[in-house]
Amino acid sequence: MPYPRKRFGQHWLQDASVHEAILRAAHLDRAQAGGDPVWVLEIGPGTGQLTQRLLACGVEVLAVEIDRDLCRLLHKRFADQPRFHLLEGDFLRLPLPKEPRLLVANIPYNLTSPILQKVLGSPAQPVRQFERMVLLVQKELADRLQATPGSKAYGAMSLRTRYLAECEQICTVPPGAFKPPPKVESAVIRLSPRPAPTPARDPRWFNRLIQQGFSTRRKKLVNALQSLVERDLVLAALTQLNLNPDARAEELDLPDWLALSDLVLDWVREPAAAEERTALG
Repeated sequence: MPYPRKRFGQHWLQDASVHEAILRAAHLDRAQAGGDPVWVLEIGPGTGQLTQRLLACGVEVLAVEIDRDLCRLLHKRFADQPRFHLLEGDFLRLPLPKEPRLLVANIPYNLTSPILQKVLGSPAQPVRQFERMVLLVQKELADRLQATPGSKAYGAMSLRTRYLAECEQICTVPPGAFKPPPKVESAVIRLSPRPAPTPARDPRWFNRLIQQGFSTRRKKLVNALQSLVERDLVLAALTQLNLNPDARAEELDLPDWLALSDLVLDWVREPAAAEERTALG
């Protein structure tokens, strides 16, 4: 068996109980209830331990692997499996396969953010292909995805994720469950993409606003957002929304950020309206 390569961020998951937790979280039995073939995308199948369990559930597995040695091993291991399909290459450089509606994977921790961006999209360009995504990720990142206002982990990524999907943490995974053990704790998460409960009027603007707001976490929003919105306008908007005028980015929940984004949008686009609003404030 090939030894995990550090440059690809490879850590083989050895714990069968975690594999089973991943399969249960994917609800493959529910997905197959309709009778049609169910396609599952697996990013970085490694030596195929999770792949074997997915195939045993009766699904079609489309695996994407960048390591050529592992591709040869996988071709050999699953040579008699007509439901196993392998793409060799860098997932981030390949077009997103159209068939799978489910994503199940132990993804490289150093590539988690760009992979999430590709499969979830952005507030302005959401990806609605997947019904569910069950991913094994670094626990620190899992905490960031689920973080709520006031916590250290809460940030722009937390808000973007909540805008695009429901996120659940299924279980934590200790380093000893892997070979070689990573230096960090891990977690299994389930993401369920869905339309935003309250869409932003301009999702691109909303995304810029939260990114700028969290770029200098220690600053008050009236100062942190100055490169995008005049200080007096931010103050007027916070006051009109009955929010703390001295608030910092981590104090506002998603509905607050959406309301702030929508309220200042016209003021930014229409300087005359901005001047009138500031004068009234």
